Amino acid sequence: MEKNVLEWLERAADKYPDRVVYEDTEESITFRELLLEAERIGSALAVRGLSERPVAVMMGRGVHTIAAYLGIVYSGHAYAPIDRTQPSTRIEKILKLLNPEAVLCDEAPEISVDGAEILLYDEIKEHEILQEELERIRHEATDISPLYIIFTSGSSGRPKGVITAHHALMNYIRAYAGMMEIDSSDILCSQSPLDYIAAIRDIYVPLLKGCRTFLSPKEYFMQPGVLFGMMNEKRITCIGWSTSALSVLSRLGAFREGKPEYLKKVCFSGSVMPGRVLREWQEALPEALFVNQYGPTEVTASCTYYRIDHRVEDTESIPAGVPYDNYKVFLLSDDGGRVSPGDTGEICVAGSGLALGYYNDEERTKAAFVQNPLNKVYNEMIYRTGDMGSFRQDGMLEFHGRRDRQIKHMGHRVELDEIECAAMAAEGVAEAAAVYDPVNETIRLFYSGEAVLKDVVVEMRRSLPGFMVPRKVKKLDMLPRLANGKTDLEKLKGLT
Repeated sequence: MEKNVLEWLERAADKYPDRVVYEDTEESITFRELLLEAERIGSALAVRGLSERPVAVMMGRGVHTIAAYLGIVYSGHAYAPIDRTQPSTRIEKILKLLNPEAVLCDEAPEISVDGAEILLYDEIKEHEILQEELERIRHEATDISPLYIIFTSGSSGRPKGVITAHHALMNYIRAYAGMMEIDSSDILCSQSPLDYIAAIRDIYVPLLKGCRTFLSPKEYFMQPGVLFGMMNEKRITCIGWSTSALSVLSRLGAFREGKPEYLKKVCFSGSVMPGRVLREWQEALPEALFVNQYGPTEVTASCTYYRIDHRVEDTESIPAGVPYDNYKVFLLSDDGGRVSPGDTGEICVAGSGLALGYYNDEERTKAAFVQNPLNKVYNEMIYRTGDMGSFRQDGMLEFHGRRDRQIKHMGHRVELDEIECAAMAAEGVAEAAAVYDPVNETIRLFYSGEAVLKDVVVEMRRSLPGFMVPRKVKKLDMLPRLANGKTDLEKLKGLT
């Protein structure tokens, strides 16, 4: 079995040399072209004698950005994608943590990068291919060599760089592609930013399966008619999108504009899917496969899945499902002990999909990646997700929100996710997010949709005890988003 993602690329380039692998709105690239471009980039980096530090990538959303990633892998380094449209303060924090010797860009960056060589893609993409040097580098690599570093938010405001190895990525992609029944005839549509964990599916599934990915522009997701028109033009058959993307399209009345006629496989993840949103998609695409995934970046995108085998009810809670191959998912109590069947505990993960830790951050790595307290006889590293869950009688994992979203309010333990679920039950609520103001001891709720504020409050009072009903409720046209599509809770906390 292969131990390096480049083996997938080389096999696909040999089998499908002239087939398009990635396409954006301006150009496309075939498997053979991708291979040669990546080898040239890899050769240009290899001759520079860089240390083992990762190579940062600051490029736009296009096919050559993926070629840059793979070129860095050829050079024996991990790549660290950075969205150049992020606030400069965040980019500076990431670069400080990475301390890279090289930054690969498609244009000169506006911020200074101390101590790093700025490499312009157009200037190195035609470098001579040094096959012997690339083979030497490959020979020295292992299946646990770092592949990429993806940054997630940290509670302290300091980004965390999650390091993922080849074997973890390859294990997940094999499992995901098999579960979704993806083959060489499929055409994927990428929604996620290329520096976000969900993008790995759109990048690496084509290398494994010989299919194609179209990189959809971000702005299309606010224009359902344009988006669906593009999907039909490109004959998109499979998507792996964030729950929020599907929810926003639903809120915008997407299916009044038509539907993606060729779409047969739909995977969603990132947050809890409202039952009525999923039902709307099911009714529009009655023959499609729908799959819910659960899992954080630290376990290579997702560790569990649930293939939905029925038409869901509007208020139905969608389970997180069962573990993928080579993942072990279990629950721990607050004191690190076993959790009785049916009870709630912290979701923990072991197995091939675990990240190598956080880059240049030993303290946070040791806090999250720990020895399994249930195993006293040999080393078994686990990741403590900070998420709460329980197992149903049929073995399905159910997600119950974040541990760190549990607050103490008026002497009671309160889960903010529970308040959001209650608000979502109100007719006309598209999205809801609850935040807590500890200074004023106030729970606040923000929502979007057509629902009248009074009706939302009445609905919450029907299902929540008085102390859990938010004191302040505000309707917004749309909830603010982070780059990864999740709700920007920090921005909500700043609203009055």
